[in-house]
Amino acid sequence: MTAPGRRSSTFTRLLRHGFTDPSAAERLLESTELAPIRNDPVLLEALGATADPDLALQGLVRLLEAQPEPTARRELTDTLIAAKPLRDRLLGVLGASAALGDHLARHPRDWHALVMYEPRDLHPGVEEFERGLAEATDPVALRVSYRRCLLSIAARDVCGTTDLAQTAAELADLATATLRAALAIARAAAPDDAALCRLAVIAMGKCGGHELNYVSDVDVIFVGEAVDGADEGKALRAATKLAAHMMRICSETTVEGSIWPVDANLRPEGRNGPLVRTLASHLAYYQRWAKTWEFQALLKARPVAGDLALGAEYVTALEPLVWKAAERENFVTDVQKMRRRVVENIPAAEIDRELKLGPGGLRDVEFAVQLLQLVHGRADISLRSGTTLVALQALAAGGYVGREDAARLDDAYRFLRTMEHRIQLYRLRRTHLVPVEEADQRRLGRSMGLRTDPVAELNREWKRHATVVRRLHEKLFYRPLLDAVAQLAPGEARLSAEAARVRLVALGYVDPAAALRHIEALASGVTRKAAIQRTLLPVLLGWFADSADPDAGLLNFRKVSDALGRTPWYLRLLRDEGAAAENLARVLSAGRLAPDLLMRAPEAVALLGDGDGGSGLEPRERVHLDQEILAAVGRADDAVQAVTFARGVRRRELFRTAASDIVGSYGTETQPAEADQGALVDRVGGAVSDLTAATLAGTLRAVVREGWGDTLPTRFAVIGMGRFGGHELGYGSDADVLFVHEPREGVPEREASEAANKVVSEMRRLLQVASSDPPLLIDADLRPEGKSGPLVRSLNSYEAYYRRWSLVWESQALLRAEPVAGDEELGRRFIELIDPLRYPAEGLGDDAVREIRRLKARMESERLPRGADPTLHTKLGRGGLSDVEWTVQLMQLQHGWVEPGLRTTRTRAALAAACAAELISTEDAETLDEAWVLATRVRNAVMLVRGRAGDTFPSDPRELAAVGRYLGYGPGHVGDMLDDYRRTTRRARGVVDLLFYGA
Repeated sequence: MTAPGRRSSTFTRLLRHGFTDPSAAERLLESTELAPIRNDPVLLEALGATADPDLALQGLVRLLEAQPEPTARRELTDTLIAAKPLRDRLLGVLGASAALGDHLARHPRDWHALVMYEPRDLHPGVEEFERGLAEATDPVALRVSYRRCLLSIAARDVCGTTDLAQTAAELADLATATLRAALAIARAAAPDDAALCRLAVIAMGKCGGHELNYVSDVDVIFVGEAVDGADEGKALRAATKLAAHMMRICSETTVEGSIWPVDANLRPEGRNGPLVRTLASHLAYYQRWAKTWEFQALLKARPVAGDLALGAEYVTALEPLVWKAAERENFVTDVQKMRRRVVENIPAAEIDRELKLGPGGLRDVEFAVQLLQLVHGRADISLRSGTTLVALQALAAGGYVGREDAARLDDAYRFLRTMEHRIQLYRLRRTHLVPVEEADQRRLGRSMGLRTDPVAELNREWKRHATVVRRLHEKLFYRPLLDAVAQLAPGEARLSAEAARVRLVALGYVDPAAALRHIEALASGVTRKAAIQRTLLPVLLGWFADSADPDAGLLNFRKVSDALGRTPWYLRLLRDEGAAAENLARVLSAGRLAPDLLMRAPEAVALLGDGDGGSGLEPRERVHLDQEILAAVGRADDAVQAVTFARGVRRRELFRTAASDIVGSYGTETQPAEADQGALVDRVGGAVSDLTAATLAGTLRAVVREGWGDTLPTRFAVIGMGRFGGHELGYGSDADVLFVHEPREGVPEREASEAANKVVSEMRRLLQVASSDPPLLIDADLRPEGKSGPLVRSLNSYEAYYRRWSLVWESQALLRAEPVAGDEELGRRFIELIDPLRYPAEGLGDDAVREIRRLKARMESERLPRGADPTLHTKLGRGGLSDVEWTVQLMQLQHGWVEPGLRTTRTRAALAAACAAELISTEDAETLDEAWVLATRVRNAVMLVRGRAGDTFPSDPRELAAVGRYLGYGPGHVGDMLDDYRRTTRRARGVVDLLFYGA
């Protein structure tokens, strides 16, 4: 007897053998059922070798308790001790699968299936499994027989007799035999229906690919034909009944549980299509309507049950269409859609535990292999396998994938699939989630041979293999392209020039010959630059292909590389800073504006790095811009040099803003796209407006310094107007301004006016001098008397004009007035002068309101360009910028005198203030805000994509697709983008009609 407080020797031995609850295990060992063998040392050793010794012991006791008589119990214990093969198989299964332990407890004689194997039983096929299911004549018996067969597969698996590929093939063969048995039961239940038709069952997915999981939907497609002399309609109805009954036999839950769901949703038209079609109907659908993913699914089509001759006819008829899929007009778009990983539907708490769909998951491997099969399988029949690992091996042998990459991917795929198998085996439940409980992870790790520290080792190996997949699944497409042109791996099979061309076209490159020339130029040679670029290119090419214009991205990268390739910091930046390479790829392939700005000064690529905490792309504040520009102006030899520097800063900061906008809109692998579209618009508008103001301030200082020294004869201020004053400038916006001056004491009016006009003239000239920097156009047409009036007025002149001649449209324009450069005191006094005009006491009179409405109606009818679609014009179209801004400005004119929040130059801020003051409902305010933000985003997108300003969507398909990508629409969703724009602006126009026109 063990002394109180001391552990027994059995307790200690149990701990040493891997038991986590030795006390419970001791009690089980003391049970009557284990009396004959409890002291036999081989028992503890065998239990300790299992994935979960506690679970194995518990299952063994239950199995012994379930034996119908003492002789049967003795037979089991004697065999268990005497026969090591049985001991390893039985305890191995009991320690890995609670579900199969339950099955053995319900069917205690089934342990005999594990006693011994004939050589032919080591790797059974369909025939052997059919024999194992032969006696099942009803759904319940079929489930029992199925589990008995599954027991033998699991035993070979956990004992290492079979590897991952063999286990998956056996599971697929067992599924084939089960489908045949289920169909036989259905036919026996309806002999009249069976006599009318031929019915073929085509396995799809992992069953068709001979690589099934322990618990998975078995995907099928049904093909039916009438027997000779039978009516086709009646035959199809009969075949449909048989198919539906067969599915129920496998899927429905009985006292013995279910087998697995049979899923026929891969059929033409999915759930909406008929369950059974004739071969001709299938062929017609695939010839006319099928999408690329449906041909991808057909890669794994395999006849498994029913009329196998009809099934073979189905595969033969559709096979040519599968291998022509890469030539389809929409193949590239479909591929881009499929390549965008679908994780939106995975709960955030599960994404890091997803073995199948998560980053670096099984789907990445399977998709990559299947895509390469579709691209190259037409010309190379050796690639036409439905089994992932076989196809991967063939791709490597043919040079379509690097051998080393294929070997690493094969290893990772086997590990991840084995994890998936062992997770499912425990409860025989369909799941792809790695468990969170430590006990479950411990059992999982031990089941995979990780015994020292199972939990830590499992997580380390899992993350390592997932990282390999994540890094290789993109590289897999592009590394062979480098080998094809740069001959990087002598002696290894390489892609032919034609195969390389086909692959580039399939991945979205329009000019594959030029792309291969660029790749060769970038990857060839023995320099450090070439070595680093060879490392980067496979990933960069994938990011380019994910854009709307991969060719431009690759060409632009070559230009940047040619300009900076000998610069050590550039190569170091791309190699060492995680964000830089991806940010560069996004920027270079998103349109013309950002690459054009970068090419004028390639060293700005440094902004794309991680910086201090990832701040490299954060727009700089106005005070910092002023400091940099004004300091440079102070050092410059003359005004031309000073303004050249100011324009250079503007170009660099425009690039920073555009790059930040693109990266925020596209997102990266580690950072999702910015969800708040309004925040993106505000960031761009604020950054470009601050940059424009700082450039004007520096130019003003340079002109004054060169012409007059430190002091101009007149105080001078620049007033921002329109979108400039509202901090809402876009990339292509002119700077709307007013110029105001006030003669210094003792300076004649004429001298002051001449000086002010000279300043304006020189500023405009210097900001438009032809150079490598984009010009800054100054527009002063909103001044009193418009183009007919003087460019510059004194403050007194403005006061006199506004007192006598001001029109209502000028009051409206002044709502956006804000000092941006020059004499701050003069700017403040100008604002004091115009406040009574733009926020008139008691608001607008009826005549003024009617005049504003008349002007708006006239603008809509006269200024919209001829032929423009009014539903898609962002500025003057229905529900566009003009509609929203005029509506907001009317509320400012009417209520600004009494509502301080409306006294702002910013459209969104004024709209929010109007909502807070209950001048507009929350719903209507959100409708207007959404439309204004969307229209602004479209204008910014057009400028980014085309490199020139525009108020309508581009007509060029590739440019239109690029606008869609910027707005968050994936490949093939341009129509959705236009529909959403029309819907959003139509709703906004309804609010405008109500609030602005009073309709």
